[in-house]
Amino acid sequence: MVHKYDAVIVGAGGAGLMAALNLSPHGRVAVISKLYPTRSHTGTAQGGIGAALGNMEEDHWEWHMFDTVKGSDYLADQDAVEILCREAIETVYELEHWGLPFSRTAEGRIAQRPFGGHTKEYGKGPVRRSCYAADRTGHMILQTLYQQCIKNQVHFFDEYHLLDVLMADGRCAGAVALCLATGEIHTFHAKAVLDATGGCGRMFRVTSNAHALTGDGMAVALRAGVPLEDMEFFQFHPTGIYKMGILLSEAARGEGAVLRNRTGERFMERYAPTLLDLAPRDMVSRAMYREIREGRGIDGKNYLHLDLTHLGADVLDKKLPDVTEFVRTYLGIEPKKERVPVQPTAHYAMGGIPTDANGRVIVDEANTPVAGYYAAGEAACVSVHGANRLGTNSLVDILVYGRRGARHAASFIKENDWAPLPERADDRAREQVSRLMPANGKERVGAIRDALQDEMMEKAAVFRDAQTLRAMRETLQELRDRYARIKIEDRGTKYNTELLEAIELGNLLDLSEVLVESALGRQESRGAHWREDFPQRDDINWLKHTLAYKTANGIEFRFKPVTITRFQPMERKY
Repeated sequence: MVHKYDAVIVGAGGAGLMAALNLSPHGRVAVISKLYPTRSHTGTAQGGIGAALGNMEEDHWEWHMFDTVKGSDYLADQDAVEILCREAIETVYELEHWGLPFSRTAEGRIAQRPFGGHTKEYGKGPVRRSCYAADRTGHMILQTLYQQCIKNQVHFFDEYHLLDVLMADGRCAGAVALCLATGEIHTFHAKAVLDATGGCGRMFRVTSNAHALTGDGMAVALRAGVPLEDMEFFQFHPTGIYKMGILLSEAARGEGAVLRNRTGERFMERYAPTLLDLAPRDMVSRAMYREIREGRGIDGKNYLHLDLTHLGADVLDKKLPDVTEFVRTYLGIEPKKERVPVQPTAHYAMGGIPTDANGRVIVDEANTPVAGYYAAGEAACVSVHGANRLGTNSLVDILVYGRRGARHAASFIKENDWAPLPERADDRAREQVSRLMPANGKERVGAIRDALQDEMMEKAAVFRDAQTLRAMRETLQELRDRYARIKIEDRGTKYNTELLEAIELGNLLDLSEVLVESALGRQESRGAHWREDFPQRDDINWLKHTLAYKTANGIEFRFKPVTITRFQPMERKY
C-alpha cells in the first residue's frame, strides 16, 4: 500500500509533534508512530524545560549558552547552542499560548527552579531557569502538542514501525513502515521526511528509557549510508531507582534533595563544592560510582541514597508528586520519612543522525545535506549537547529543532515536487520481514537482548577502557552469530510482537557496535565518555566530532571540527 504526503514525520514525541504542527499549514502531513502519540517517551520528562525567562531572578540566554557549552565539555557546536538558547525563550511562551499549564509564581508568571549545571553570571552559582509543570512537564508538552496537531488536521498512523527510508537520485523520497495491526507493509511517498524516533537506551540493562526506545531511526539511517555522529557519548542520569532504572527527576535535587553515601555524608561537597548535587550529570554519576567502588555504597551494595526527608510534605506533594509516587509504588518507601536507593541509569544518547542547524541530515564532514531528509530530537545530533547534556535541554532541543526542521522542510516542499519512488521501493523492508518471520533456529530474541544489555552495562557504560571495550566487541560478534540463529514461533501477521522485538534487537546490535567502536577510537575522557586508560581530556587530538559509517568492512570513521564561536575550551570546575 502506498500513501502520498507532502511531508512524513516518523515519531510522535515532542520533536515529531512540534515538526508536524509547524508543517501542517504548508501541506498534507502524516505522522508515523509505533506508539499511540501520547505514550511517546517525551511524556516521561519530569523536571522542566530550560529557558532564560528571568521570572525568579536575573537570567540571560548568554548564561544559558555558556552553561550548555561548558556542560558539553566543549564538544557542542556553539552556533547551534546559541540558536538553542535564544529560541528557548520564545518556544516556552509559544507553549504557554497553546495552553500548557505551567506551574506559576504568586504573580502568575511561569515558575522556574534550579537544575544541574545551570548557573548565573557564567558559573558563579545556581540559577532558577527550569520552567516546569510540577514534575510532569514532558507529559504536559505531549498533550498540548497532540491537541494542536489534531486541531490542525495532521494525519496519524499509530502503531506503524519504521523499517526503511527511501532514497532516489540523492534525495529522500519517503519511508517504509510495518503496520502492527495487520502485518502489512506500507510505503509513504513524500517530498520530505523528518526522523524524530528518539533514543536507544535499551541497549543497557539499567535504563530510564521505555522499552520502545531501540534506536529505530538511527539504525535505518545508518543502513541507508548516513553516518552517526558522536555515538560514544551516552549519558547516565544519577538518580535511577535501584535495579529498575526508572528515573527520579533532577527536579528533586533542584528542590533541595541531596545524595548521601553509606556514612550519611553529602559526598558531592568533595566533587563539586559550588554546585554540589546540581553539578552536570556526567560528573555526579562518576562521583556515585567512585563512592561505590571505594566501599561507601549502602550496605556494601552498588547504590546510594537520595535524601528527600527534609523537604517537607508541601514540596513533595505539590512540586514532586510523580517522584514521590514512583518511590512509593516501586520501592514501597515513604520518601517523607525514608531515604531512597538510587544508582546511575542509562538515560540519553548525545549522538545520533548528524544534522545542520535547519534539521537537514548531513552525510559527511563537509556538512553536505541530503535533500528532503531531516531529523530532530534524541535521534538527531545537531550538536547542542556535545559530550554531556544538561538537564532540561532535551525538551529545549526537541522543540527548537523540531520547529526549525519543519520550517526548512516547509520551504522545501513548496519549492520541490515529489522525487520518483525507487522501483520496488519496499523490497528491503519485505526482505527483512520475510527473513525473520520463518526463522526457526534455537536462539531466543529475549535471551540475546538480555545478554546484550548485561554486557553493555558491564563493559561500555560509565567507565571504559580498551580491554573491556575490545571484550565487548568480541561479545557483539558472538551475539550477532546467535541473532542469525533466532527462532520466531508466532507466524501470525496481527500484532506480532515477537517479530517486532526481533527487528528492534537488530537495531540495538547495530547501534551497540557503533557505540563500542566509537568509544574505542576516542582515546581521551570527555563528558560522559570516560576512558580510565586515557583519563585526561585531549583538546589537541580530540576536539572533533566522530562520524561513523557502516560498511562491508565494518565501522569506518571520519571526523569534523567542533564549531567554536564565543567560549574557548577551559577546565571544567564546579
